[in-house]
Amino acid sequence: MTNIVRPFFWFNDNVDQAVAFYGAIFKDFKLTSHNPGVSAEFELGGTRFMGNNFGPHYKFNEAISLFILCEDQAEVDYYWNALIADGGEPGRCGWLKDQFGVSWQVVPSALGAALSNPDAEAAAFAFQAMMGMSKIVINDLTAP
Repeated sequence: MTNIVRPFFWFNDNVDQAVAFYGAIFKDFKLTSHNPGVSAEFELGGTRFMGNNFGPHYKFNEAISLFILCEDQAEVDYYWNALIADGGEPGRCGWLKDQFGVSWQVVPSALGAALSNPDAEAAAFAFQAMMGMSKIVINDLTAP
């Protein structure tokens, strides 16, 4: 037996709006199934997601987030700005919530390198810099 594991989103009444929003942001977005006003299955980054309109009983929170690993600052800026548009909220250390309340981490690959720098002072500087950031700014991860 093959197990299939997929993230499942419980939307209030806006699954169609979410599909349109994510489809406009992610270049690799694929809508694989859609029952307008009720449910949708879609792919982002090769991962299939499911979503249904079930009502306002539950809300998204930071206990789970979606992680976007970015190649450079332009990619960080693109995803950050797109995901906080139309009612999203910036968070700390690369975290944000989109307009639906879904938590995202928009993280440049350079952050991992800076935090694991063998020079302990440089790694500590990067950590302290990250802690003071909302959106991660790659150039600010290294001491001047």
